[in-house]
Amino acid sequence: MKNEFALAFNEVLEDKQLPKEVILEAVQAAMVSAYRRAVNASNAQQVDAVVDPETGAVVIYAEKEVVESVEDDRTEVSLDDALEVDTEAEIGSMVIVETTPQNFGRVAAQTARQVIQQRIREAERESQHKHFSSQLGEIVSGVVQAFNQSGVTLGLEMKAEGLMPRNQMISGERFRLHDRVRTLLLDVKSSPRGPLIILSRSHKNFLRRLLENEVPEIYHGMVEIRSIAREPGHRSKVAVSALQAGVDPVGACVGIRGVRIQAIVRELNDEKIDVIEWNSDPGIFIAKALSPARVTGVFLNEHIKGTKTATVVVPEDQLSLAIGRDGQNARLAAKLTSWRIDIKSLPESATDALHRLQSEPDLAQIKDDQEKILPQVENILAKKAEGRPVTPEEYQVLTQFVDCVERGAMRIQEDARKVEEEREQVARAGIPDSVFEMPMADFDVSDRLYAVISETGFDTVGDLMLRYSMDPDSLYKLHGMGPKSWAIFEAALDKVKQEAQAQELARQEAEKELAPKTESEEEVTTAEPAEAEIVAAETTTPPAEGAEVAEEPVEEPGAEADVETQVEAADVTETTEVSEEGEAESLEDVFAVDLAEFDIDATDEAFEEDEKKKKKEKRKKFIEIEYDPDQDVTLVKKKRKRGEEADWETEW
Repeated sequence: MKNEFALAFNEVLEDKQLPKEVILEAVQAAMVSAYRRAVNASNAQQVDAVVDPETGAVVIYAEKEVVESVEDDRTEVSLDDALEVDTEAEIGSMVIVETTPQNFGRVAAQTARQVIQQRIREAERESQHKHFSSQLGEIVSGVVQAFNQSGVTLGLEMKAEGLMPRNQMISGERFRLHDRVRTLLLDVKSSPRGPLIILSRSHKNFLRRLLENEVPEIYHGMVEIRSIAREPGHRSKVAVSALQAGVDPVGACVGIRGVRIQAIVRELNDEKIDVIEWNSDPGIFIAKALSPARVTGVFLNEHIKGTKTATVVVPEDQLSLAIGRDGQNARLAAKLTSWRIDIKSLPESATDALHRLQSEPDLAQIKDDQEKILPQVENILAKKAEGRPVTPEEYQVLTQFVDCVERGAMRIQEDARKVEEEREQVARAGIPDSVFEMPMADFDVSDRLYAVISETGFDTVGDLMLRYSMDPDSLYKLHGMGPKSWAIFEAALDKVKQEAQAQELARQEAEKELAPKTESEEEVTTAEPAEAEIVAAETTTPPAEGAEVAEEPVEEPGAEADVETQVEAADVTETTEVSEEGEAESLEDVFAVDLAEFDIDATDEAFEEDEKKKKKEKRKKFIEIEYDPDQDVTLVKKKRKRGEEADWETEW
């Protein structure tokens, strides 16, 4: 049979719904606190408590100093007692020994109760905070416990309480005590009294979660919710699209005879819900978003600075329906589509189009194209102003006229936008790319001038320089910008641009030096001296006996054309011989001579002697071409040997 401690321990576990380790750790911490209070131990002393959850036995261990004679048993222990615990203990060392006081269980039960309760309460709050933080954005169910000025208090699981503020409640909704309510877990905050749980029923994600719970196609990913626009308690619009072929997204959300959507409507206190099929074409999507109104035409204008604007033309009898009560339908459609919607009736739109043709010179071409239909349009509008009936055919004429004018104006705006983009690209090409990474804080101008420029709202100096290139007048008109400030401003921009260009040039030079060389450059720079000697020997004609050899000029970089000319001339010289009469004989004449006329032996001896004389008299030269990457130049080395015993000399 379990003792009282085990029964109480298990009861606390069941009541607080906390892990066993958490409760046990709280009890042990309480025992340590009770020991310190009972013996007046120092907080610097290490004290541990061990509690048996089955029997409730408590054992206290404390760190003490080993001494010869014990004067204070709270912090000192004798050597004999220390050796029983630690065989390596010696005088002056620290050991941990059991120091459980007599009747400690009864004393601890009275002094540690508050500590245990506090620790359990902290663990309970931490567990609640962790549990509800993992459920953010999900639907939770609670029971109404109290009403106050700030909102409604709901009792949640794990004995937690959640607050639903007044602004998160559906307007017109009333609750009674002990009503079970489903809400969206909006936020969890930490507070001294535990986690502060904020609940909501007016958030648009509450409608999203209800749709996921009621519509299996949404939960399984066959239908996707694209956007939601909601005014709690009144009306909501939901845009859905099918991710699987053959699935009707609107029908799946509505259900057979509307059973699915009606369940959500009842949960939201009879809030009207419009389910709309999402479309990638903004014009079609906007027309559907204004349902139940019938739309004649949608004309988009994406090039206006700021919010995208859509002009919607509706029949005259559909204008109030498209706008809705207090503009609710148009407002929800704008939120759903993220477009600014301007709704006009057909006669109003035709009047505006006619006025634009007459007042805007840019629409002259459209005016010429519609010249024949203009009188008819004016007559129809006059009849409408006088209150006379207008036939459906005349309404059709107005519709076609408005469509032609609006679409023509859109084409003109598109062309103007392209021209502006090309102009911006040209201006951007003249600005270094590094300037667009330079923040405005690094722009070196005075504080007063910086305050003036900061009105532009640019983040980088590159954006400021682009505006200066495209529209300098807009900067000159800034408040506080005078002629003197303008001159300083232009000088600062020029300085930044020059520094950026210099850095870009240096970077390109560094990349060029580090870039791999081409095959032709490698052949020139890695040529061996032996190869250079062979080339020089082949392209040089031996000088005549007794003749002086002229020194060849040192080649400079870029003189490759002269070298090629000299090589060609040398090749031509080798193919001809000069006779004693000074006339050049062709190779055919030389080989046509009868070999019998020559004394071969005498000829060989004369040839050898002649070669020896030439070797002695000839000044040998060798050319070596090297490339210096540090100076980016090509150097030519010339070597000469002036005598048999002389050393080689090198000229540069």
